Amino acid sequence: MSRNWFMKAAALALSVGILAGCGGAANQTPQDGGNQTPAGQEEQFAVGMVTDLGGLNDQSFNQSAWAGLKRLESEKGFKVQAVESKRQEDYDTNFQVLVDQDFDLIWGIGSLMGDAIKAKAEQLPDVKFAIVDSDVTAPNLAGVTFREEEGSFLMGVIAAKTTKTGKVGFIGGMDIDVIHHFEAGYKAGVKATDPNVEVVTVYSGTFTDSNKGKSDALAMYGQGVDVIFHASGNTGTGVIEAAKEVNKYAIGVDQDQNYLAPDNVISSMMKDVKGAVYDISVAAAEGKFPGGQVTVLGLKEGRVGYSDSTLWDKMPEGTKELVDKWADAIRTGKVTVPNSREALESWEVPQI
Repeated sequence: MSRNWFMKAAALALSVGILAGCGGAANQTPQDGGNQTPAGQEEQFAVGMVTDLGGLNDQSFNQSAWAGLKRLESEKGFKVQAVESKRQEDYDTNFQVLVDQDFDLIWGIGSLMGDAIKAKAEQLPDVKFAIVDSDVTAPNLAGVTFREEEGSFLMGVIAAKTTKTGKVGFIGGMDIDVIHHFEAGYKAGVKATDPNVEVVTVYSGTFTDSNKGKSDALAMYGQGVDVIFHASGNTGTGVIEAAKEVNKYAIGVDQDQNYLAPDNVISSMMKDVKGAVYDISVAAAEGKFPGGQVTVLGLKEGRVGYSDSTLWDKMPEGTKELVDKWADAIRTGKVTVPNSREALESWEVPQI
């Protein structure tokens, strides 16, 4: 399985290019990412992003998107800027901060801001917008979604092979469609591996509360669960803390989260938000912006999968080979992974 785009997650330096969003954010002056345009040279292409509620340092998809912008800055010389949202009510104000600075492309990161970015795009048809994890579009708005269920299926195989108690867990952030993709895929992977393994499910109701994630995980571990996959943004850092505290296993999400607990995070479901943001931003700069389209990325495109840090030595022999076998079947279209609770109910395990 080709995973050359998977990279070790690291804490990003967030000392530049950050504005903490709030109700009065439009009255503040954001810092940019540097790279002032020398006199006589062509003006920089400017790409900005508005984070979802987890903020830039969420160890998850916001942080991955920001890494994509920082790559644009270092490799392409783009001007980059991030504006953080603390509340959903901040979205429109924070988009306007970037509009007022004449950014060439403005990203919204997260499905919760789908309605807000579509309304803004329709209001300002001459400004280019793009959004991660939403299929809303307009002529000047591009959507990017992922087949999260495919990578999550592989995490289900890993969990079912690793558990010694026969009970594994799933902790979601908010109870919304995109998180249902993770849940359905994970449960399908467990079912395909060992239908006798029980999956305990909890939604913490937040992407930002690590304490809630930790308490939910500790309660799960106390019920006999020994492996938990989370899809909960910064809430999931608490899940990983709990795994380390009680010496159980956790599975990270979006980025490689093994560094948070090297002996306890047995794998991470990688979701290449960084690469998607980079590629579409470059396309926009080259006059190839996919406005009005939704780009869908999964195993076939090499944009979801397992982390290079996966602790195969903590799993039964042959686990990696089994995971790769399922990955190949999904990638080649032999297996379609359910991406909703309804689809999961009727899903039958195929032969591969």
